[in-house]
Amino acid sequence: MWLNVEVSLCLFSFYLLFFPTLTSLEPKHPPFFYIETSVTLDCFTIVDQVEITSIITSSKSSTCLLDPIPTRLFKETFPLINDSILTMINTSLETGYVPQSFKYAVVKPLLKKPSLDPSMLANYRPISNLPFISKILERVVVKQIYCHLQDNSHFEDFQSGFRPHHSTEIALVRVSNDLLLASEKGLLSILVLLDLSAAFDTVDHGILLHRLEQDIGIRGSALRWFKSYLSDRYQFVNVNGQSSQCTRVNYGVPQGSVLGPILFTLYMLPLGNIIRKHSINFHCYAYDTQLYLLMKPDQNQDIEKLNACIRDIKTWMTINYLLLNPEKTEVIILGPISLGDALSAQIVSLDGISIASNSTVREGTWGFI
Repeated sequence: MWLNVEVSLCLFSFYLLFFPTLTSLEPKHPPFFYIETSVTLDCFTIVDQVEITSIITSSKSSTCLLDPIPTRLFKETFPLINDSILTMINTSLETGYVPQSFKYAVVKPLLKKPSLDPSMLANYRPISNLPFISKILERVVVKQIYCHLQDNSHFEDFQSGFRPHHSTEIALVRVSNDLLLASEKGLLSILVLLDLSAAFDTVDHGILLHRLEQDIGIRGSALRWFKSYLSDRYQFVNVNGQSSQCTRVNYGVPQGSVLGPILFTLYMLPLGNIIRKHSINFHCYAYDTQLYLLMKPDQNQDIEKLNACIRDIKTWMTINYLLLNPEKTEVIILGPISLGDALSAQIVSLDGISIASNSTVREGTWGFI
C-alpha cells in the first residue's frame, strides 16, 4: 500500500514539473469595456470532484508525445492526486489563465490513403496532438459553453456539426427531403455545395474573440480565459522520433483540440444571416455549406438571387480570412430531367462555380444523388 502511494506521489511530482499550478501565474489584464447584452457569461463555474472524475474516466486513454506519463497510468493514479488536479483546473477557470504547457501541440503527418505516393508532401494530413490534461480542461469549458449557447439560442438552427444530438444524417435527411418535395411539385433545385480551404487554420483570433464577446456574450474572466487559450500557442512536427523546432501559431483554432470545432462554428455564425437575406435555403455541417434554390422552370430570374448570395458569401469570407475551395465546390441541377437539361444549357456556372455535368455530387462525408 505504502509503495503504491510513494510511486503515485513520484509520478504526480513528475507531472507537475510539466504542468505547474497556476496560482502564482495569473497575468495582469486591463479592464474590459463593452456594450451591454441581454445574457452574458462572465465567469466559469468551478467544478467538483464528481464532475472532474466523470470527465477523466470517460475520456479516451490516448497518449501523445507531450504527456509526461501514459494516460492509462494517470487514470489509475488519479484517485490519489485528484485534489491537486482539481485545484489546477479550477484555478485556471477562476483566473482566466491557461498554462503555457497546455498550449503546445505535436504534429504527426499521416498519409491520406495507403495508395498515395509517400514522397509527396501534399499526400499527407497533419494530425495534431495535445496533452491529455489540457483536453480535460477543455472538456470542462465545453460543457459550460454549450449550456450558455443552448440556453440563449446562440446555435445556428441549420448547423449540424459539433453539436449534441446532431449528425451528418440530420443534414442529409433535411436537405434530401426538401429536394424531393420540390421535385414532386415540379420545381427545379439548384444545389451548391461549398467547401472551404484549410478552414480551421485561417481563423483570425481577434475576429473570433470579438464574436465571442459581442455576439455570444462572453465577458470578464471567461473572455480572459479564451484570450489566454488562443494566445502563445506553439507546435512542432515529429517524424520517426525526430522533432522540428517549435513554431508559433498565430491563426486558426487548435487542431486536435476539444474546443476547436465549437469555436469554428461560432466564428461562422454570421454566415446564416447572410444567406437568409437572399431567401436561399441552406444547411451547414462544420465548414461544408449546402445552398439550394427551389424555383419554377420559368423563373430563371431567381438564379440571380443565388449569384448574389454566393458573391456576398465570398465577400464575407474574404473579410474573415476564409477561402472557398474551387476544386471541391460543386453545383448540380436537380428535378425533372428535361427541365434540368434545359436549365443546364442556359447557365454554365454560378459566380465562377461550374455546373456539374454528371448526375451525382459528393461533398465532405455525405453525398447526394
